[in-house]
Amino acid sequence: MSGAEFILAINVFVAGLLAASFMAISIYDARRVSARWFALCYFTGLIYIATEFAIPWFENTRPIATANFVAFLATLIIMNVGLARRYEMAAPWRSMLLFLALATVAVYATQALPRDSLLRMMTYQTPYAIAQAVGAAIVLRSRGKLSQFDYGLAAVLLASALQFFSKPYLALAVGGPGSDPHLYLQSTYAMISQALGTIFALSIALTLLVILVRDIVAEATHKSETDALSGLLNRGGFQRRAGIALREAERHGLPVTLVISDLDHFKSINDTYGHASGDRVIEAFARFIHESKVGHHIAGRIGGEEFAIILPGTHLAAARLFAEGARSAFSALAIDGLPSNRRFTASFGVAQLIAGEVIDQLMRRADAALYEAKKDGRDCVRVAPGSFAEVQAETNVVPFGGKPPA
Repeated sequence: MSGAEFILAINVFVAGLLAASFMAISIYDARRVSARWFALCYFTGLIYIATEFAIPWFENTRPIATANFVAFLATLIIMNVGLARRYEMAAPWRSMLLFLALATVAVYATQALPRDSLLRMMTYQTPYAIAQAVGAAIVLRSRGKLSQFDYGLAAVLLASALQFFSKPYLALAVGGPGSDPHLYLQSTYAMISQALGTIFALSIALTLLVILVRDIVAEATHKSETDALSGLLNRGGFQRRAGIALREAERHGLPVTLVISDLDHFKSINDTYGHASGDRVIEAFARFIHESKVGHHIAGRIGGEEFAIILPGTHLAAARLFAEGARSAFSALAIDGLPSNRRFTASFGVAQLIAGEVIDQLMRRADAALYEAKKDGRDCVRVAPGSFAEVQAETNVVPFGGKPPA
């Protein structure tokens, strides 16, 4: 058995294992449609390997060599369909099928040329390179935010495209692809080519597996941190994200402010209109909070009718104005399913992070300010003591325990 034949034999098991791995992911989470396409991709790779082994058994190798080419190009096209599904893009079916048909005709026609013909080899390898480059383009054109793994995948796909472009020159440099199709697997070029193919196939597959597993873990984490009714972070998720935001802000010397709010007279809402209506009020307030915050704000439902928002990079005065604006706007909001003349209000407590403070301490101070807002008649904003002096000169903020300026 030659070195190339040995590598191909190993690839049978590798391709089968990868196909099974992607299929297992698709079974675990049926929404991972891309995983099914990746499984099909590596299963089709088994057909390519089988035709590679079958070439020496045919007297006329032109049809089987063309079938071998089609099997591998189809493998790469199927991978691109999976990438399109993963990165939420429409797969260009007509273009891909036309590309496959034209490439097949070109390869079949050039099979009559000498085996060491650069034109023949370029015609054979270039469609593979184009398919891999298209895969990289699909990743890089994704509408979503790309991670280092996504960029890594694009880089591997581009590197694979380059190695396909380079193979004709590599073949000429090491003595050609064999003087006869039956001798291809005995050639030095075949061993190098198959080894390169294995390296890139494994690199792409392992990166895809990492990305899919990361997606599953991220979604599971998101579910565990999300409040089902409001759609905001739950208390645990909020505290974890807020803790990270506090550490980041302190590292960069930025202020951080916390706003805690509580729906006023919520028990009477449930008693008067029923718990379903109470849920609608919570949903409406959560939606209002979500629409009021900007991208770097972190919002969560931390209790039954209690909500919190972390405002990184925001001083106490600006946070107080944010809370005052939210209070005023929500009190004017009509809620579907409840009497049109009925308005609902919320109370707010605001606290700015003090150096060395952790999230639990900041939440206690903001919660104490919220308690004062409740005690002072509700539907108002109160600020926790701490760095209040710097704010007092800028705005008419009322700290709890204090009096409004004359």
